[in-house]
Amino acid sequence: MALEGLRAGIFGALSRLKGKRKLDEAEMKELSKSIRRALLEADFNVRQSKEITARLEERMVEEEPQSGVTLQTHAMNIIYTELVRLLGPPKEIRPHNQTILMVGLYGQGKTTTTAKLAEWWRRRHGIKVAVIEADVQRPGAYAQLQQLLADSPVEVYGEPENTNAEEIVRNGLAKVGNADVVIVDTAGRDRLDDELQAELERIHKVANATERFLVIDAQVGQAAGPVAAGFHELVGISGVIVSKLDGTARGGGALSAVATTGAPIVFIGEGEKVSDLEKFESDRFISRLLGMGDIRGLIDIAPGALDQEEAMRLTERMMSGRFTLNDMYKQMEMMSKIGTIDKIVSHLPTSFFGGLGTMDRRQKEEMQGNLERYRVIMDSMTEDEKNEPHILKADRIRRVARGSGVKEKNVRELLAQWNRSRKMMKGIKGNRKLRRQMKGMMGDMDDMDMPM
Repeated sequence: MALEGLRAGIFGALSRLKGKRKLDEAEMKELSKSIRRALLEADFNVRQSKEITARLEERMVEEEPQSGVTLQTHAMNIIYTELVRLLGPPKEIRPHNQTILMVGLYGQGKTTTTAKLAEWWRRRHGIKVAVIEADVQRPGAYAQLQQLLADSPVEVYGEPENTNAEEIVRNGLAKVGNADVVIVDTAGRDRLDDELQAELERIHKVANATERFLVIDAQVGQAAGPVAAGFHELVGISGVIVSKLDGTARGGGALSAVATTGAPIVFIGEGEKVSDLEKFESDRFISRLLGMGDIRGLIDIAPGALDQEEAMRLTERMMSGRFTLNDMYKQMEMMSKIGTIDKIVSHLPTSFFGGLGTMDRRQKEEMQGNLERYRVIMDSMTEDEKNEPHILKADRIRRVARGSGVKEKNVRELLAQWNRSRKMMKGIKGNRKLRRQMKGMMGDMDDMDMPM
């Protein structure tokens, strides 16, 4: 999850509120100072950081926590709403009849993002999508786009020997312009120079795009603001895609700087795969950032092959307290279809499943490797063994280990993990509040309690 440092900073600041019912002036100033420090370390600018903490101080004084809500959760609520307000509402995008012009500086991940966007549109709406590669400055741009979309039905048009970008776009529209969505990738530069401006103006006129998306690398931080403003003046930016948001401490600067320009953030990219792009909605993004989860977002990134009815049945079964190795296997299969442990965990509330969301990167990578090994082990078990794991004694464990090519201790580790998960499921069964929370997240998220 991007901006993990900001989450840790906010959690650390709010931990001082645990067990308190009121704050005196000195305590409020110290809390505000800690939150501001966390925002600045995440590269939010000084003005925005001061604005958010000033609003926090004001609302903590003026607003009483609702009945049953702790002061800690009340403060988290305020920070959540203020960050959502800062980043703005989501941009509505039509699913059909779109021509999208992709622009940006050199090295921002524009071609990769173009492929991701094409695949997102095709996967999300099941429509015909085509891409025109009009980057005539970078050798290999067309080949790169072809390779990225090699396993996709998205049509890629390009003329690698032609150096006239305007002509390529015109020819491309004549060839693939009947697609529901056509995306035009353009060349970047180290800066927005006269040559790039002239080329973009010509392409913009030919493409007559319904959307003009600027791609910005999250690592540029607060410099994203002037870049967005420059491109907006040139072609009228209708949205911004922040790429490479994973693994950078400067993501807050990029997100907040772009938000101040009035050009909405429409997508964010986290990861290397073509599927690693998601529509940006500030409320869901901040909910994940603050450890409140986003189950609907998890469903959104799930591939069409995922049986959502089966997922619901499995969830109900887990909540009933009945959890076999067969259930665990199905759970792992679904997780592998959705993505990595890191991506899945980022969509879950931090308090779920024994604080799973608080794992560091090393723990997540270790868990990812274990999951893949556990599935191989379970493939060597009989149905009776998966349905009744208690019958797996020494002889059976030895046979399963030989059949799956692992050590006996690995089989015992799987059984220990299953037993921990089973006890956790029993805990969910006996915790009415948590069960209501899970059901709410699968249905109406407006009723969800925020974990602290």
